[in-house]
This record gives sequence, C-alpha cells and structure tokens, in this order.
Amino acid sequence: MYNDDYTDQYDNYDEYGLPDDHLDSYNRNYRQIPEVVKKFLSYLRKCINEGMIFEIQNLYENTFPKLSEQLFEKSSWPNDQAISHLVDDDHVFLTLYMELYYRHIYARMQPNLDQRISSFCNYCELFNYILNSSEPVPLELPDQWLWELIDEFVYQFQSFTQYKASLSQKSPDEIETLATNSKVWDVLCVLNVLHYLIDKSKIKSQLEVYASGGDPDSVAGDFGRHSLYKMMGYFSLVGLLRVHSLLGDYYQAIKVLENVELYKKSAYSHVPGCQISTAYYVGFAYMMMRRYADAIRTFSGILLYVQRTKQLFASRSYQNDQINKQTEQMYHLLAICLVLHPQCIDEGLQQALRDKNYHEKMYKMQCGGLEEFESCFQFACPKFLCLHPPNPDNPNEDYVREAIKHQTHVFMEEVIQQKMLPTIRSYLKLYTTLPLSKLATFMINNQQSENINVNEEVAKLTIYLLCFKHKMKNIVWTKGSSGLDGKFQSGSELDFYIDNYMIHIADTKVAHRYGDFFIRKILKFEELNRKLHHIKI
Repeated sequence: MYNDDYTDQYDNYDEYGLPDDHLDSYNRNYRQIPEVVKKFLSYLRKCINEGMIFEIQNLYENTFPKLSEQLFEKSSWPNDQAISHLVDDDHVFLTLYMELYYRHIYARMQPNLDQRISSFCNYCELFNYILNSSEPVPLELPDQWLWELIDEFVYQFQSFTQYKASLSQKSPDEIETLATNSKVWDVLCVLNVLHYLIDKSKIKSQLEVYASGGDPDSVAGDFGRHSLYKMMGYFSLVGLLRVHSLLGDYYQAIKVLENVELYKKSAYSHVPGCQISTAYYVGFAYMMMRRYADAIRTFSGILLYVQRTKQLFASRSYQNDQINKQTEQMYHLLAICLVLHPQCIDEGLQQALRDKNYHEKMYKMQCGGLEEFESCFQFACPKFLCLHPPNPDNPNEDYVREAIKHQTHVFMEEVIQQKMLPTIRSYLKLYTTLPLSKLATFMINNQQSENINVNEEVAKLTIYLLCFKHKMKNIVWTKGSSGLDGKFQSGSELDFYIDNYMIHIADTKVAHRYGDFFIRKILKFEELNRKLHHIKI
C-alpha cells in the first residue's frame, strides 16, 4: 500500500531536478521522472479505479503537495504524454491528472496562452465524461478534490478573462490566437457547465427536501444519489455565486443559494474552503445590497469559525493561502459594515479587530475618511470581471481596472450619502432632546469653516436626519431558506423624531435583565449540586 513512507524519500530525488523552460522535455527523456513520482502516479490510479476514497484523499491532500514542494517547486509536473505509458493510457485518469497538472502551473508558475487554452479543453473533456453518460460514471473522488476542482474551474475562467482584457503586452501571434479561440473560457460555457452539473444532480430539489426535514434521496434520482454528482452540484451552486458576484449581479448571486441554509451547518457544507468562500461572497453581496446586518452576521459567523479552526489553515498550500487572504478581506469588510451600521459583535471578533489594528482604520472611516473607505474596499473586494471584448484600436485600455473602478464608484456613492451620519449619531447619543439649530451649530463647528449660514445648515441637517432614518432601516433575514427573505428592521441603537424644530431622542436598546440571568445560573447550580449528591450516595 502507498503511504507517507514513500514521501520520506524525497530528499533522495533532488538530483532529478526538472527543467523550468521546456514543459515537454519529458517526452524526450522519461528517465527524468523520479521513481517516487512513478510510484505515486501508479498507486493514485489504482486507488481511483478501485474507489479507495480515503487513500485518494491522503494522496491528494498530503502526498501530491509534498511532491510538488520537493520536486516541482518552480517547474511543472510531467505532462500526460510523458506518463501515459506508466498508467496504461488510462484516459479518465490522465484527464484527472492533467487537471492537477494545470492547477499546479497556475499556482506555482505563470501559465502561457497555450496552457490556458489546453486547460480549458481538458476541463471540457472531464465534464463531458461526467455529464454525457447515460448512467452515473464509476468514479469516486474526495469532496475536497471536487470542491477544489470547481473552484479552480471558476478561478481559471476569471484569470483568462483578466488575461485577455488587455492587449498592450501581447504579441500579434497571441492576439490572433485569442481571436481564433474566442469561445475558450466563454462566460456562457462556464455558466452552462455549472448549471448542467446542478440540474444533473437535482441538488436544488435535494436541498429543498433536506431543509424541510425529508429524505433528499427521495428526489435525487440515479445521478443525485451518487456522491460525485451530488457534491459537484452543490459546489457548482457556490461557483455560480462567485461568478455572479464577479459580474456585479449581487441579487442573482444570493438567488442561486435560495435553498441553501446559510446560517446552519449541513451535510453539504463540511469542506472548510467551500464554507469560507461561500460566506465571503454572500457577505460581500449583502454589503453591496445595503443589507449590512446580514453582512455582519455572515462575516461574524465565518470569522469565529476560522478563529476556532485556524490550525487547519496553517500549512502552506495554494488553497490555504486563498483562505487566509479571504479571511483578511472579510475583516476589512466587517470593519466597513460596522462603521456604516454600528452594532454589537462577539467579544472575540472585537479583540481580533483590535489586535489587527482595524480600530485605527475604523476611526478614520467614522471621521469621514473617504480615502480609507476606498482603500479598504479595493483590498477586500473580489477582482471583478468585464466581459466587454478588448478594443484592438486602444490596446492600453485596461478593462480589469475599469471593472474594479466602476464597482468602487458604486460603493463610494453609498458611502458619500452616509458621510455625516457617524458624526450626527455621536451627538444624538448625548441628548434626549436637542434643538435642530443647536445640532446645526455643532456640525458647523465640526466643519471648522467660516461664513456658514445657520439656516442653510438647518435645512441640510434635516435632509441628513431623514437620510439617517432611511439608511438605518434595512431588510434583515429572519427565517426561510432564501437569503433574500427578510423584513424591514431598524438597525440603529437610537431612534428620534422631530417636533417643531426639536429633536426627541430615545435609546432603543433594551436594558439587560441581569436578575433573570443570575436566577437561571443559581437554579442550574442547585440542580447540578443535587445530582452530585446523588452520585456520592
């Protein structure tokens, strides 16, 4: 049986260092393939063909990354032509292997145009094998591999779209190749694959029945009962969430998950990378839809999960690097949401925000620092896509930057509307009644400007107070399977009304009833004490 004893021999194979420049060198010299790699490939094929799922998982999650680190840190693995004789020209295995091969190139090197196109063709071959069969294919893979396969498929689509968006540094041959292969990594093709996987698995029906407490297998059909199709269908939902978010369609991004219970653990959401990616894109979509309470709840829940399980993401791998980056982005997004929509969060997260020096960023944003808002947003937002074809007459035009610039502008428009609200909130907290003219004077002093008309400021202040009322009342998810469900709720910790130029302020926070808390704890202690006495007797 293949195990980590083989991987202990890595240091013995350093003399097999592989050339960086010629990816096809294996075709010329099979002897350059280290013996440990040959054994790994043969054993991986055997495990896949015999459905040894736990062995596949160990080889995929542990052995493959270790071999990549030791032998192929700055070079590619041998291609399919170089290893086909080792695996008896097993077409399915070679297709799966080439998915890992191209993924390694994307992670460790800079793929060229031919590799990007070849990777797309390899994905088409793999998905055709899975989807065009009249019955479930005899293939079992670990859920982690299936998630990373779908996630990488969407990532490579994103990478190719960004790659072809600018023509400034491309040769005439590359431009001609792009024009010839216009359907490669086409958005409709990517969406079709994800939708076909969802439909084939009937995952939406399964999730609907699962949420109501029924048996998902009753509606799954032959394909949906097969683990490969079921999990690929679920991960494709998350893939669609990501694609729609990258295109700026936030409503549709949440809509595709309408049968997924976002705030409950389920049998479908046990892969950490999938959970974190889902929360990142859902929370971001909520934020852009001005549903700050839902965004804060989404970010808080997943960041607490990451805090509890951070040892899982300590090892160096491209997936863990992505998870750690998304975690850092979510802290930035959480800080933005808390400035725009202040509310209490878990003490552990508050401490994490303090430890990571986010309080300074939040203070600048609360003081109206638009530059800080913009810089936090651009660090934390997804790398948006523009599907507009590049203009040959203007090769220097960068559509990637334009897409990010457009979404930043949409976000900053909302921020500018709320720029004065933190200052107004800070004054209202200090009073129970406050004349409009007095608050206007405070605001004038805060602006440190001369020649300001008080009456004009009172008129402006009235608009800001109405804006305060409007912005603090948002749709908040309460129950239901769809993340779009919800009711209008006021998220402000204070409320007010204006009567004859006088602002009447009320604190809407309900005081904590500490007496009930202590009574419950005393009764629990007495019950525990009685049980201990019974045990002693």
